[in-house]
Amino acid sequence: MIQSLSSAPQISPATAPATTRTHLSNLERLLRPYPELQPPQPTPRIRLLPTLRIPPLLISQPNTEENVSPRSLSHLRRLLSDTSRHPSPRTNIAQRWRDLHGCSDWSGLVDPLDTDLRRELLRYGDFIHSAYHAFFHSTAPQLPDRSYRLTRHLFATSSIRLPSWTSPSSSRIGFVAVCNNEREIRRMGRRDIVIVLRGTATGLEWAENLRVNLVPLPDASQAKVECGFHSLYTTPGASIPSLSSAVTEEIRRLVEFYKNEELSITVTGHSLGAALAILVADELNGSAAETSMPPIAVYSFGGPRVGNRAFAERVDERGTKVLRVVNAHDLVTRVPTWICGGYEHVGKELRVDSKVSPFLKPDANPACCHDLEAYLHLVDGLGGGDGCQFRPNAKRSLVRLISQQRGNVKQLYVNKARALGLELVDEVGLPEAAMLR
Repeated sequence: MIQSLSSAPQISPATAPATTRTHLSNLERLLRPYPELQPPQPTPRIRLLPTLRIPPLLISQPNTEENVSPRSLSHLRRLLSDTSRHPSPRTNIAQRWRDLHGCSDWSGLVDPLDTDLRRELLRYGDFIHSAYHAFFHSTAPQLPDRSYRLTRHLFATSSIRLPSWTSPSSSRIGFVAVCNNEREIRRMGRRDIVIVLRGTATGLEWAENLRVNLVPLPDASQAKVECGFHSLYTTPGASIPSLSSAVTEEIRRLVEFYKNEELSITVTGHSLGAALAILVADELNGSAAETSMPPIAVYSFGGPRVGNRAFAERVDERGTKVLRVVNAHDLVTRVPTWICGGYEHVGKELRVDSKVSPFLKPDANPACCHDLEAYLHLVDGLGGGDGCQFRPNAKRSLVRLISQQRGNVKQLYVNKARALGLELVDEVGLPEAAMLR
């Protein structure tokens, strides 16, 4: 039959009688290749947050017949997509940047959390991610905001002396960057200098964290800080300056270079980096007599206590503004305890709660409660009032959270991610989720 059809005169379906058109249509369906014989279509591969080398996802068609979750299928798919390509729009903050920078101690901006302040916290938190990534991958920091230019790498050195083959005494701990995009400078109302510090990552840094005895600062009789933090901040390396010297030298250079512009200095850090950020800001404000310093603010995530009450009072008297983001279940924010010598926290607290997140298990382990990405996830979802609500319009992607804290993410969402065809492929992500300071 097929041979006779091929040798028969061609009939135009448009001019053929109705019976012939029906016959040709049926024959076409008969001769159409079976679906299973069709060449497989490649599964679209989407790389999420490529600048941070976050594991990509293999995305296939979801099972639309399943009940997705309390959130809609489209919302979940969006949260599991590359939101970095469609960031939340930034508003012009030129007229209110000083309030967002803490000139009034963030009065009226924390509860409920101001939308612009939320964006600022998330933006600076992503800078810390880049500091972690640069350390673990031994690369130059890939800044999450292209409006900024890196000006100096920062190193911390331990005073604990061990054989060189065990652990290097000096490690890259962060960087200094400055905004050099004129459009962004106009939007922010000033040129921003940012100092970024990661958390604990080496054995010697862990050892320094355990040196909880208070030591006096050289220029103060009553103000004291933790010995380990002070050691990492002030100890020089064999061929590199101390963190203290490097930061103050670079900031003075930048302030002098941009002396005819309106400037701000933002210091941000996670865990150990949060403690060092307070030491950095305190010293910079203390040197204001020598160099006219612009307003200095600290945004810290999961930071421990740094010093005693006299130190906290000195930080406040010098005008350093500190906004500490604290997870209610993060053990690191509770140490060193008061009984270790009268430790007290510094600045204003912004409290988040990992049990409020609909995505995290209520019994999430200590590593998750202290994880930087978990902090940023909670800041993005922080609701108003008593904080017992997770805002339904949270926008931050869940990809990094699931890839780093899959065991602490509710099984419902892990399963639904699989039902959406979302599977992690083999590629190394950021390992700081396992770090606990």
